[in-house]
Amino acid sequence: MRKLLHSTPWLLVVVLCLTLGLAPFSPQPHLVEKLHMLFRGELVKPIDILDFILHASPFILLVLKLSLAPSKS
Repeated sequence: MRKLLHSTPWLLVVVLCLTLGLAPFSPQPHLVEKLHMLFRGELVKPIDILDFILHASPFILLVLKLSLAPSKS
């Protein structure tokens, strides 16, 4: 898993976050809508849960890649 994360280019991760993670861009990003549903307790339909996972996955990948990045100290 670490090898795969290290070999994934940063540019690809950022582009995924900006496109898939935030699409559609108007009226609000889908991920924001799903987060609102999650906090209100309305994220119960399987299709909504799958949609949330799909749109959140680029950001999860970004966090994992950031956490495994070597620190410069």
